[in-house]
Amino acid sequence: MSTSVDDAVRALLLLMPRMVGRAKRIPVPEELQSLALAPRHLSLLSYLLFDGPLTVNDLAARLEVAPTTVSLMVGELSGKGILERREDPADRRRRIVSITDAQRPSISAWLARGATAWRQALEPLTPDQRQLVIDTLRAYEAAAETDSAPEAGTGSVTEGPVP
Repeated sequence: MSTSVDDAVRALLLLMPRMVGRAKRIPVPEELQSLALAPRHLSLLSYLLFDGPLTVNDLAARLEVAPTTVSLMVGELSGKGILERREDPADRRRRIVSITDAQRPSISAWLARGATAWRQALEPLTPDQRQLVIDTLRAYEAAAETDSAPEAGTGSVTEGPVP
């Protein structure tokens, strides 16, 4: 099957809003609704859920942000009773961050659906194909941040209008 770039763009213009819409419809557990969690918190919580307790520096590397940014988020979420910081038994100077036992079931139930869906989508692919998916999504994210897109209604750069 051969799909042109414009055909792929059309398919993704239909698919991406549906994916985002489905993700937004995943209900926040009642016990977490009052905590005003932002998307940046979800990524941090996902890493802690998926990888287990981590240091602030490990979280910062995974989230591709500065350790001070993670420290602020951890402080905020610790104050809300979502995260806890404890001393690393192997190195007392380091702090290990984890989800509190009280919040783990709610956060797991909430975020596990997305991890399960990605696992089902990626598992049949080869490692190179998985990397291509990741690279493509990162390239889209980078391109979407630029203001070089044509004005609305002017169609694609290469061929006629895109529906």
